[in-house]
Amino acid sequence: MQPPISCKSLVKKYGDKTAVAGIDLEVPAGICFGLLGPNGAGKTTTVEMLEGLHAPTSGTIELFGVRWGAGRDQEIRARMGVALQETQLGDKQTVREILRLFRSFYPSGRTVDDVIRAVNLMPEQNQRFHTLSGGQKQRVALATALVGDPELLFLDEPTTGLDPRARQSLWAVVEAFRAEGGTVVLTTHYMDEAANLCDDIAVMDLGRIIAQGSPAALIDSLGDVQFVEFEVGSAPPTFVPGVLAECRAVRKVEERRGRLRLTIDRELEALTSVLAELKGREVVPVGLSSHQATLDDVFLHLTGKELEGD
Repeated sequence: MQPPISCKSLVKKYGDKTAVAGIDLEVPAGICFGLLGPNGAGKTTTVEMLEGLHAPTSGTIELFGVRWGAGRDQEIRARMGVALQETQLGDKQTVREILRLFRSFYPSGRTVDDVIRAVNLMPEQNQRFHTLSGGQKQRVALATALVGDPELLFLDEPTTGLDPRARQSLWAVVEAFRAEGGTVVLTTHYMDEAANLCDDIAVMDLGRIIAQGSPAALIDSLGDVQFVEFEVGSAPPTFVPGVLAECRAVRKVEERRGRLRLTIDRELEALTSVLAELKGREVVPVGLSSHQATLDDVFLHLTGKELEGD
């Protein structure tokens, strides 16, 4: 059985600018695959090439073992669905009318009633699109991607701007799709979303995949560490943050937006020794917090940047 997605030596250039610098990627069936990266990393360009919206400068892309442009593009499109970060739909159309229109684009697929139930929009099915909340509109957009009964679903920042309850509702729809054997490709700038939904994650930067693995494997790659962050409320004039690295438990000291971030051993004694070190140096920490390693920390470690929305 051919994997839903396979690409080799994928390159995309715009004039002298290289957006994607030669990536190899294979996504097996039945998983949620996350593609993360800072702004300008090349993830959107990569996804748009996978979706068939742009041709690569070089390299190959196969969806279900078929190349784009090989005369079977309609066959590929019938097997995939795409939900964008922001979808422009007819304001005056009802939810049911929108989905009936999209269903007509496919030779086969799910019934409109089935999809409305799947995305939990039965109470809103006869409302006009412009009257819906942001979360409801996103569920309609997801429904348009599901109505053709796809095997492969592309989701581009699907929960941007949604409140926590709306996000959880959308997550449930995605998890149900995957539980039925569907494959999902997800781009997101919410690390908790990636951690909750994704089986495998690729981190991109400067047009390349710089790390790939399960959320747990990526976190474990940092080693047995935890992080301590605080602002310096007061300290002797001679105090230099870098001297905290002399503490045995401290592996790294960073300054970010006026706060110090210490990477320390993952032991209670390590935190105790850091606090003792601060006290001994007459440093008063303000807003001190500590946490175990997360995907945010992995991303920061790999790219030197925090993940932000476009």
